[in-house]
Amino acid sequence: MTTIPLHGASPAPKVGISSEALSRGRIIALLSITVFLALAAYYFVGVDEGMTSLFGRTMVIHEWVHDSRHFLGFPCH
Repeated sequence: MTTIPLHGASPAPKVGISSEALSRGRIIALLSITVFLALAAYYFVGVDEGMTSLFGRTMVIHEWVHDSRHFLGFPCH
């Protein structure tokens, strides 16, 4: 794709990706955080319900995400 610089403007600078941006450690860290957050969301929306709750026999979390459970197809009644 070719860009046309504006009159009197310098051409757009070239942007590259440094090797540090995609290092193995950073990829592992981002992937780990993403998997943890996805599993936490899955637990709170799909699994946490009364007697299987990690936070006691309270239905507070269940009631907060009740409509989301039905929208995503998780049974709860």
